[in-house]
Amino acid sequence: MIKTFALPCKATKLSCGEVGKLKQVKASRARMQLSITKPDDWHLHLRDGDLLEAVVSHSVQNFGRAIVMPNLRPPITTAAAAMAYHESILKVLPSGSNFTPLMTLYLTDLTSPSEIKLARKSGIIFAVKLYPAGATTNSQDGVTDLFGKCAPVLEEMIEQDMPLLVHGEVTDPDVDIFDREKVFVDTVMRPLIRKFPRLKVVMEHVTTMDAVKFVESCDGGLVAATVTPQHLVLNRNSIFQGGLQPHNYCLPVLKREIHRQALVAAVTSGDKRFFLGTDSAPHERQKKECACGCAGIYNSPVALSIYARVFEKAGAVDKLEAFTSFNGPDFYGLPRNTSKVKLTKTAWQVPKSYSYAAGEIVPMAAGETLEWLVDSGSPQ
Repeated sequence: MIKTFALPCKATKLSCGEVGKLKQVKASRARMQLSITKPDDWHLHLRDGDLLEAVVSHSVQNFGRAIVMPNLRPPITTAAAAMAYHESILKVLPSGSNFTPLMTLYLTDLTSPSEIKLARKSGIIFAVKLYPAGATTNSQDGVTDLFGKCAPVLEEMIEQDMPLLVHGEVTDPDVDIFDREKVFVDTVMRPLIRKFPRLKVVMEHVTTMDAVKFVESCDGGLVAATVTPQHLVLNRNSIFQGGLQPHNYCLPVLKREIHRQALVAAVTSGDKRFFLGTDSAPHERQKKECACGCAGIYNSPVALSIYARVFEKAGAVDKLEAFTSFNGPDFYGLPRNTSKVKLTKTAWQVPKSYSYAAGEIVPMAAGETLEWLVDSGSPQ
């Protein structure tokens, strides 16, 4: 491994339009480089309005495509709404960008099979998202009767080869927040797969050993999982060390160290059922740093750097490209990207925040020095 040496420098604050103006720390030796097929982000929150315009450039720089989450206010519950949101995203893409937003529908107890047919015909909608009602940000309109009212929709999704993307937590207040994923696996995921064995399912942002074992137990290539950078490098201590850390608060919440280690082992094993999904979830700074702060970690600017660090530390750099760039499109039945991105082993410092019209967004690892710098060239 080629070592780099970081020189001290002051962390900066950038506007969201200054994506390429990152402070690089000089290295004194030749640098190791990786060239990989341009990754996709299979779980991304772009929001809308000023926030959408502020954050989309970070995803454009690092990813070719992204599955865009539908939990806006109001939620994206129809094909017509998804098409309108799609147009809103295209309007704010940087000039010359080839970034492709892959849209999703927000599943409710009132979703109809005919809406799934319209979604497939649209050509821009690639999945349906299951939020248990009350599980996370803007999930109050989510599902309360998956196996009853939603059963006809799930059957139609099988016919249309439309994957179900699952936020895998129960919302029973009597269940400990750190156990909600495990209980969901036992009470929802296992029955779901038994009742609908031909349904393609992605268990989103898995956080526990229990979820990993569940995915690994499913044969046939119809069950997969996305894994975030934060759940690969942080455990629940990170929420509390040195005082309450609101920018490390996300849902599903960070778990014990044994679960983090299980996630690292899964993604670095080469198992094609696990692939990149950042769950990057931007909030204006004051909505995080308040008495009732929002859940969500904004990681789009640093995600690839962190994934690279995880795979390097595990001695599995040779498996990074499959996780970031192959497993996702293969599961969705989409072609792999043809362009490349370069990762250079050189120290750079993450800005303390990104400013935009309505305030500031604090990224994951704000002010920290990371070891891998991404260079995707001109916008793709």
